[in-house]
Amino acid sequence: MAYKKVESYDEDVTEGLKHHYRETIKLLGEDADREGLEKTPERIAKAMQFMTQGYNQDAKAILDSAKFHEDVSEMVLVKNIELYSMCEHHMLPFFGKAHIAYIPNGYITGLSKLARVVDVYSRRLQVQERLTTQILAAIKESLNPLGVAVVIEAAHLCMMQRGVQKQNSYTTTSAFSGEFENYSTRTEFLKLISSKLS
Repeated sequence: MAYKKVESYDEDVTEGLKHHYRETIKLLGEDADREGLEKTPERIAKAMQFMTQGYNQDAKAILDSAKFHEDVSEMVLVKNIELYSMCEHHMLPFFGKAHIAYIPNGYITGLSKLARVVDVYSRRLQVQERLTTQILAAIKESLNPLGVAVVIEAAHLCMMQRGVQKQNSYTTTSAFSGEFENYSTRTEFLKLISSKLS
């Protein structure tokens, strides 16, 4: 049986992006018709739609789709959630890990939904600072927990590949609400994300 890749993209968006990327390739001094570049505009058009698919997704709806009543009030933590995003200033990737915790207030959500919320907001043109607070706000709005904590650690190609070209620099951003604004709870969270339990 032959391999067939199945993907779904907006044809109008794909055609518009293809045209502009073809012109970009030409402006850079390349031959857009040579074999290696002939299909590149279409590939980029589809890649860009994939990497920005978060604009068409609703984080609250994702969390609400697996929202369960549960009488627990202990910290729920999911750490080392991989994230891939694109810096809105240079449209170069940044990537790293998100650590998310919340303290339930009558409701919990499926653990995978926290990772999906990261994808919703990271699959957009972003800055890390805003990404961090958007994740926190979505969890807060959907679950109304006693507290939420989000820490993101990421490497930015706009700092590594161009500009200052600092290869080993990482950016850490954090946002805390409710119980995580208390020193002891925040300290427990930070200790857990920095420890190896396995």
